[in-house]
Amino acid sequence: MTPMNLMRKTPLFQGRRARAIAALIAAALAALGGCGGPRLSRASTGTPESRPRMVAQAGGAPVLELGGGALPGMGLAAVRAVELSGTLEANGQVAFDDRRVATIVSRVAGRIEATRVSQWDVVRRGEPIVALYSPDFMTAEAEYLQAGDTARISRSNGLAGGAGGADLAESMVEAARRKLELLGMSDADIAAIRAPGPTVWMRAPISGTVLDNKAVRGAAVNPGDALYSLGTLDQVWIVANIYETDLARIHPGQTLRAVTTAYPDQVFSGVIARISPNIDPDTHTLRIRCQVNNPGARLKPQMLARVAIATAPGQALVAPIEALVFDTNAYYVYVALGGGRFARRKVEIASWSEQGFARVLSGLNAGERVVTAESIQMNSLWHQANGENS
Repeated sequence: MTPMNLMRKTPLFQGRRARAIAALIAAALAALGGCGGPRLSRASTGTPESRPRMVAQAGGAPVLELGGGALPGMGLAAVRAVELSGTLEANGQVAFDDRRVATIVSRVAGRIEATRVSQWDVVRRGEPIVALYSPDFMTAEAEYLQAGDTARISRSNGLAGGAGGADLAESMVEAARRKLELLGMSDADIAAIRAPGPTVWMRAPISGTVLDNKAVRGAAVNPGDALYSLGTLDQVWIVANIYETDLARIHPGQTLRAVTTAYPDQVFSGVIARISPNIDPDTHTLRIRCQVNNPGARLKPQMLARVAIATAPGQALVAPIEALVFDTNAYYVYVALGGGRFARRKVEIASWSEQGFARVLSGLNAGERVVTAESIQMNSLWHQANGENS
């Protein structure tokens, strides 16, 4: 074995050789890096930062400016105006016509002696409903009978001061009669009085259905206590909501058709009777009252209905749903202004028949371009540029 071969097999020589090889490899890698080879880093593999900042506008709110002009993958779409049909549809709910509802109220203190009807019974106008016992009735009836006797004596004998006395007696009769009317007695009941009595039958003021019954036999009542509520269903209200942008298309007297889920094959006809003077600031809608004929009393209060109003054609603005960003308690979109600048707009929206689109009630104009893809990322950049947590 030669001295060189012997040295190669020693541990010291082998260690030096390994270190030399490692040094050569490191030098080669460094040379490759210096010649512009690929260098892995977060900056080379991630999305370039857009460096957002807020830029002031003359006479307007600040807008967002992106350093790169746009986000990778960002899409834009135009807000467009579409034609509305000649039929305006709205959802509503059936309610009693308040002009066709009446309440029987106790006008005296006493107790309930008897009742003849219960809830949901059908009654006729003038039908006896509930008997009230009260000393007030007896006192008022006695005064009426006494005034009548005085007037008859005055007329027959010409006493009590002549013509002036007769007039006074007649006025006393009229005052006593008026008192009985205020206590709830009908003309027929007053004419039938022959002797004072403490019990009087209260009669139905209208024909209809008993909606609410609070009269219990033997219960004490006070003046102002409601005993019965009556209502009729031959005509009903349908209260519907429409958007304020459609207000110019409707007016009282317009004809309409209504359908319900309970009777999908039956169409109920009616007209717009009232338009609310107030607009809901949260939904930008207002209510209309539609007077609808109800043959067979099929429409019931609280029933859901959909009305179709014959009206003039109009226009509506629509925007892609993916452009909408819900932030805190409202919807926003980002409008492209050009030059890498974007304005944030708060919008009011409504449902739309075309899938993937929403009707825009306020906040946008036809032809404006809004961010669709990456709209959520745009909203995050907006908050970052304003120094907020997105």
